[in-house]
Amino acid sequence: MTTSGTRAAHRPSRKQWVIEAATELFATQPPDEVTVADIAARAEMTSAAVYYHFSSKDQVLAEGMRAFATALREQLQALTETHEPGSDVGAAVTTLLAWLGEHRSAATVFFVSSAGMSQEAEALRQESRSELLDGLVRLIRKARTSVTDAEAAVIGLGLLALLETAAISQVRGDDVYRSLGHRSFVREVDALAERIADPAT
Repeated sequence: MTTSGTRAAHRPSRKQWVIEAATELFATQPPDEVTVADIAARAEMTSAAVYYHFSSKDQVLAEGMRAFATALREQLQALTETHEPGSDVGAAVTTLLAWLGEHRSAATVFFVSSAGMSQEAEALRQESRSELLDGLVRLIRKARTSVTDAEAAVIGLGLLALLETAAISQVRGDDVYRSLGHRSFVREVDALAERIADPAT
């Protein structure tokens, strides 16, 4: 989700423009330090125009998180639908990680910046986590047809923890990510996902 200094001819709705502008700010500054006036300036509109669409910056944050969580869930669903039984799960996890890299600002806000911001943000994160876990369990059941429900649940939880940790490492560009470099980092995530999905290999 990015914006530029000038608006495209087919720009998103004004509401979406506010969300995108706020997401860019929340990704680079602590959300509690961002004001509605800051969001309005980034969106090239007045504060009154922002308030026309949202009652507060917390509502903007929540709407942005909700849209991101929905898009991430849809990505996982699409990967599951096209996943071949018996094929590697690591490729699906690294594909999700690549998608998160393409949506870096929104991923940063969702996984890092919004932590502890509000009860609504935490509730959204927990709801999304539960939905992602369900999606990963479905992926495991498709990839490993002989897996039991209990095994699928544990494997799904392991993959979710891996995806969240890798996403945070990637968007922060932390020491692990920088020392490995992007390609090696992705390879390690792929290999670890495979070990989680099928410990016998």
